[in-house]
Amino acid sequence: MKFKNAAVVGAVALASALALSACSSDGGNAGSDSTPSATKSATVDYSSLSGTITAGGSSAQANVQAAWTAAFQAQASGVKINYDKSQGSGGGVTNWLNGSYDFAGTDAALSADQFTQAKTTCGSDGAVNIPVYLSGVSIIYKLDGVSKLNLDAKTIASIFSGKITKWNDPAIAALNSGVTLPATAISVVHRSDGSGTTNNFTTYLHQQAPSVWTWDAGTAWPNNIGSGQQGGSGVVNTVEAGNGTIGYADQSSIGNATQAAVEVGSTGKFVEYSEAAATKSLDESGQITPQGEGDLTVTIDTTKITDTSAYPIPLLSYDVLCKSFKDATQGKITSAYLGFVVSKTGQEIGAKNAGAAPLPSSFLTKAAKTLASVK
Repeated sequence: MKFKNAAVVGAVALASALALSACSSDGGNAGSDSTPSATKSATVDYSSLSGTITAGGSSAQANVQAAWTAAFQAQASGVKINYDKSQGSGGGVTNWLNGSYDFAGTDAALSADQFTQAKTTCGSDGAVNIPVYLSGVSIIYKLDGVSKLNLDAKTIASIFSGKITKWNDPAIAALNSGVTLPATAISVVHRSDGSGTTNNFTTYLHQQAPSVWTWDAGTAWPNNIGSGQQGGSGVVNTVEAGNGTIGYADQSSIGNATQAAVEVGSTGKFVEYSEAAATKSLDESGQITPQGEGDLTVTIDTTKITDTSAYPIPLLSYDVLCKSFKDATQGKITSAYLGFVVSKTGQEIGAKNAGAAPLPSSFLTKAAKTLASVK
């Protein structure tokens, strides 16, 4: 689905309706939701905030950040938020570590080395990774005459490693009984920039098909197969412009591109992305493994996904910020905004306007607690 101006209006309307509903239930303090994530967002006096938040990174977050920004600014008119998606996750983290951003959007949590480096950026308290956005990595393709396609992990890994080069390869045909597959050459499209989406995708390949995908997971594309494109939109546009093309992108950015159904493990069940399917996959595969106090890094093991209604390739995206800001005012407005993002209202806006999947309430409760400690 593509984000449009109408969705911004929808985000503002939804935020206002939810805020009014909360106020009417308790005389002005929106404490009717029992989760701290919802309570924190509702009890902040947004009208008292002013300043500019500068951030950037993950292109997967671009649509949802636009919706969150519109809804937040409807209540905090004194705050301006600039989010630059052009750098991707890798560039966003680099710019944040260099002190250019108040927070970085990234589809991969800070590495151990980056987490240590953050103490130079932030001071001795260091940084925290906050999960904010759950989606999925869609396998998109353009193949004339083929509107439905099933793929499993081994076949996907073989395609993206250059071992399968024709669309009528027996491995693909075996998964698609009754489908006439042409002898068209496969053209792989991948990210050229440092990408958290690439990290999520290669994590899946490395975990599910290690005998074929021998490279470690990472934000940089590891081989010279196919065409590298800048940003998720670059991948989607290139796939859509060709024939015989295949690529990967965050689900929210694929627009009208055709996505393959992906097999859950070796169950024989093939699942396309849906919000509910992504939430189920994180429930089964994700575990919070903190790198420090208050940090919410999540380790995902896709081999644990066995529910045949779960989507096999989840994408979890973070916002990364300092625990202690050098400018207390900047810390206040940044933590207020991200507190809104992880609130019940913020998550509903993400689902309505960017197809985001709801994060588990346990994640949101921990995120609200961490953000409350940012200063």
